[in-house]
Amino acid sequence: MNRILFVDDYEPLREGWALRLGRMGHEAATAGSGAEALESLRRSGADLVITDYRMEGMDGLELLAKVKELYPETDVIMVTGHGSIEVAVQAMQKGAADFVVKDNLDKVLPVKVGTVLENRRARRERDRLEEENEYLREEIGDRYEKIVGDSRRMRQVMAAVERVGATDSSVMIYGESGTGKELVARALHRGSRRREGPFVRVNCGALPRELAESELFGHERGAFTGAVRTKKGKFELAEGGTIFLDEVADLSTELQVSLLRVLQAREFDRVGGERTLRADVRVVAATNRPLKEMVEEKAFREDLFYRLEVIPLQLPPLRECREDIPLLVDHYLRKKSREINRPLRRLTGQALEILCDYGWPGNVRELENVIERTIVLSDGEAIEPSDLPLETMGRTGEGAMETGDGGGHLNEQMERLELELITRAMEEARGVKTRAAQILGLKTPTLDYKLKKHGVSYAEPA
Repeated sequence: MNRILFVDDYEPLREGWALRLGRMGHEAATAGSGAEALESLRRSGADLVITDYRMEGMDGLELLAKVKELYPETDVIMVTGHGSIEVAVQAMQKGAADFVVKDNLDKVLPVKVGTVLENRRARRERDRLEEENEYLREEIGDRYEKIVGDSRRMRQVMAAVERVGATDSSVMIYGESGTGKELVARALHRGSRRREGPFVRVNCGALPRELAESELFGHERGAFTGAVRTKKGKFELAEGGTIFLDEVADLSTELQVSLLRVLQAREFDRVGGERTLRADVRVVAATNRPLKEMVEEKAFREDLFYRLEVIPLQLPPLRECREDIPLLVDHYLRKKSREINRPLRRLTGQALEILCDYGWPGNVRELENVIERTIVLSDGEAIEPSDLPLETMGRTGEGAMETGDGGGHLNEQMERLELELITRAMEEARGVKTRAAQILGLKTPTLDYKLKKHGVSYAEPA
């Protein structure tokens, strides 16, 4: 049902049209002046305003300007006197949907009302589709990004994703920043019966506190200042699919209560709404914080924690899956070269060694960024150590000397041998690094990197 506000300072006319609009199936309201009309709109809103041009105080054009300023989604039909073509033109220029000459009101107005409301319905449907499709446009580039890795830890993760994906259970993904939590959430969605439905991501840490409830659950028109039209929230947009709540530990206490209701009862209300909506949505959440500790510290609701963590998944940091680095490097070399339209380059063995030794505090996301930056800035046929960012060359990671499976002694012996060879070369070259690098068959930046790795410093001869 559409709400129509009829504005005219002649009471019998406006009350008569209120009855007629009601019989046409609309909710009709009336106002005797521009000021009354604005107050009615402030209280209850309207889909359509029909206003006379000639009124004492605020005339129809002034009211039109105010309506379009304060309630841009509300349509306006201007009623003008016979021969007032100039006024009709001004009304259309100021945003009126149509105009009617008063002498033809009985015959023409019902038709005009039907046309304007039908155009409004079509416009709102286009807006709805645009809103729902914006997620697809944002995600089209990486929607089918695959999980890359062949280490024991990553094989365990992929096996768990395959098992869990086929269920409808809530999943909590734990992992440091940059470990690929969203990638795993997408893989869970693709492996589920909801794969044809939407995948809607929500960054809980970025939700503005005053609008967070509206962002998640939507709002009705007029629910608060600026709510000029009904808007679907993320849960409604995810209907039949999966909603991914990233950084869920950042949710406010109030939102935790609302989310608990969705998980328990599978229902929610829009802000300002009177109708309860069902939520046919699978919830996958993620955090890089220890949620169990937050529960113990009363910073996160225990009942919500157990609703979210039906199935926990722990993603390992990249430094614990070093054997996956060559696979990831190859994957991102191909992906980024294609994305930025640059020729595919290979890494030299020394450059790859540096990447494998680095600690990757930013995990896979940092590796992806380093590869992209290197492709953009390098211009040779092969990527050399000198092409890598300095921070990558100058910092090795925790546990770089450990293989995790009893091979540490071999690595230690190799490191000692490397240091011995470098020391001999530097002595033979009398401290000149360029000459020592030639003796070792290395490039000078690579030798610099290895000297820093071993904590060795040499003063160049004067």
